[in-house]
Amino acid sequence: MQTKPELELADAERMLATARAEAERHGWAVSIAVVDDGGHLLAFARLNGASPASSTIAQDKARAAALGRRETKAYEDMINGGRTAFLSAPLSGLLEGGVPVTVGGQIAGAIGVSGVKSEQDAQIARAGTQSVAE
Repeated sequence: MQTKPELELADAERMLATARAEAERHGWAVSIAVVDDGGHLLAFARLNGASPASSTIAQDKARAAALGRRETKAYEDMINGGRTAFLSAPLSGLLEGGVPVTVGGQIAGAIGVSGVKSEQDAQIARAGTQSVAE
């Protein structure tokens, strides 16, 4: 029988704090969502000044990264490369800014960020993963 790593609440809170620090260091108003490997919300923050829509988008990006087991930028690149069928995929949040968390070679969850340029969202998300990733 295999065992798999799980994000605990303390892990999710640490990821959220690290991502928040990265956003605040740059003065970026964003929403940040941390989910488990099934895409279920563990921790969330909407920083002061962040768009209300960013709340939903951040959660969607995190969920897509967790369930897809890859950064959401991969989906955005596929769509921009002409694979428009992904626009009808049952997942939303197929924009850059969702990053899976790998622990022990397995996906333990993901973090999604929304509110600034997509590459900045991804920068914040990657910073958050560094606090728990292998």
